[in-house]
Amino acid sequence: MKSQIKRSMKFSFTIAVITFVLAAIFTIVSSSILSDVIWFVGLLIVLVIVSIGVLFDMLGIASTAASEQPFHAMAAEKVHGAKEAVIIIRNADKFASFCNDVIGDISGIVSGTATAIVVLQIADIFGQSEGSTAQITLSVVLTSIVAAITVGGKAIGKYAAINASTNIIFFAGKTVSLIERKLKIKILPKNEKQTNKIK
Repeated sequence: MKSQIKRSMKFSFTIAVITFVLAAIFTIVSSSILSDVIWFVGLLIVLVIVSIGVLFDMLGIASTAASEQPFHAMAAEKVHGAKEAVIIIRNADKFASFCNDVIGDISGIVSGTATAIVVLQIADIFGQSEGSTAQITLSVVLTSIVAAITVGGKAIGKYAAINASTNIIFFAGKTVSLIERKLKIKILPKNEKQTNKIK
């Protein structure tokens, strides 16, 4: 029991550190980009950030809904992505935590910050000072639209994740396999004993 608690605490601390670093990077990068583009492009960037959050939320849910059985035959035939799909499913709790809690939540925070920057850009174009009625109204409208798109997108993503979990995780497995083979970047933890059992 104590070892499980220690592993849980270690994982939680690791996730917290990763979240801090990624949130800082995403916020700095998005703010830097948005400061140099017109409001329309900024709005497109906000939608891209929201889409990333929706995509990773779908991946996280799919990992908990998918079964590893369909991938065993493919893994035995050395199909790229099959072993990675099994590893994702066997580590669904950590994978879902990273996708939903880290990337998903960061996307929500960053999209909110990016929306605020876009609002200020639009208000500045129309000569509205910060805190004016028009600026506040615009902020409420755009924030509500972004929130509606985020929630609606995640609702659709959840439906897809539950009903097409095998295809989604296989796609994720193939993507991870491609990155690891071509770029030599280790993404998934590969325990030798666990990997050898995947047939």
